[in-house]
Amino acid sequence: MSILRKSIFQLFRKPANPMDPIAVFHSEHYQRHNQKRLEHLASLNLEVAGKSVLEVGAGIGDHTGFFLERGCQVLSTEARQENLKVLRRRHPDVRTLQLNLDYPPFPFDGQYDIVYCYGMLYHLSNPEAALAFMARCARHLLLLETRVSFGEGELVNLCVEDARIPSHSLLGQGCRPTRPWVFKQLKALFPFVYMPLTQPCHEEFPLDWNAMPTETPSRSVFVAARQQIAHPLLVEAIPMRQHRMRP
Repeated sequence: MSILRKSIFQLFRKPANPMDPIAVFHSEHYQRHNQKRLEHLASLNLEVAGKSVLEVGAGIGDHTGFFLERGCQVLSTEARQENLKVLRRRHPDVRTLQLNLDYPPFPFDGQYDIVYCYGMLYHLSNPEAALAFMARCARHLLLLETRVSFGEGELVNLCVEDARIPSHSLLGQGCRPTRPWVFKQLKALFPFVYMPLTQPCHEEFPLDWNAMPTETPSRSVFVAARQQIAHPLLVEAIPMRQHRMRP
């Protein structure tokens, strides 16, 4: 088998012995992580209620209910078929679509008031193309949360992930971009890009970006918008110090 054919085969073959999606997404760690992220999103008091939402990387739908509770019309998308099966069982009235953001479709039918991408970007090997796709779909807002690397450089930092894990990269390759890289990419796609002065009440969201990085994963939240947002907790810059959201 040629090197090219072998690489293509490895790229598209299904991972051996994939793990149970419910066991992964409903672990105590994952559930606590979801809770803290959604609490923080709610604390920002953004105009979400009644909007149309494109949710990318929905997993098994643990964040979908946040928008359903607010009267939103949601299209939930996910790359893994095994995750989609669980999502559809949990939210039978929600429109769903299998969508791999490493190969985003173009053209894509439809725009949405909000594109929601929490915990997905860093599982991609081509995050720049994914952000461009999400920007094309976002009529007003892109809500983005991702794992990032410390540093002032604009780096993507590609890495290997275990494709057997339902919450990891489908293709086995992800990235850990720096905040400046994400911010610059968003700024090229939206007229307004913000970061919150607050962080979720979770150890994976650092407060002091001048400190030495630890082995704990580091995460950040970004808000990209078509119109300017006057908000006391959002700044059009990359804050080096943040603080915990108020309970």
